[in-house]
Amino acid sequence: MKIWNEIWDYIKMIIIVVVVVLVVNNVVLINAKIPSESMENTIMTGDRIFGFRMAYGLNFDFFGKHISHKTKDPERFDIIIFKFPDDESQLFIKRLIGLPGETVEIRDGKVYINGSDEPLDDSFVPEVPTGNYGPYTVPENSYFMLGDNREYSRDSRFWRNTFVSFDEIVGKAIVRYYPSIKLLK
Repeated sequence: MKIWNEIWDYIKMIIIVVVVVLVVNNVVLINAKIPSESMENTIMTGDRIFGFRMAYGLNFDFFGKHISHKTKDPERFDIIIFKFPDDESQLFIKRLIGLPGETVEIRDGKVYINGSDEPLDDSFVPEVPTGNYGPYTVPENSYFMLGDNREYSRDSRFWRNTFVSFDEIVGKAIVRYYPSIKLLK
């Protein structure tokens, strides 16, 4: 009888560990490997990162039911992990540039918001970008996303569905943990 009690104790421990891991992985953190150069030099190809799923509230699928409740608005320049608007089976990571209600225009590679004469400070961009795009008017509850490595990024400028809705946001990238630890900003 004693052996069965010990076996049952181990089974309970394994069940608890599995439940905790599932909750952390599906509700709290997202673990991702960066597949392309679109966010270089901030995040390099092959880097592994953690994102915080609850950075903006609840936004996840739970046994096929989508649960979404915004408690905080994403902010300009946040690095966001989201479902690709043209194929929600894929996760993308880009920097948030345009907020709901704003007009985003790119002239000579520089980003201008709402017709401003001053471009956004994009000191995180590794080289001088080129091109003219837009203007794009960001719908309510949606966001305009760009990669940091603008010359090699397929982002809002090129997607069929230009904007990322809040319901497509999976989390905010917070830390690179491989090959070295670095807070993402």
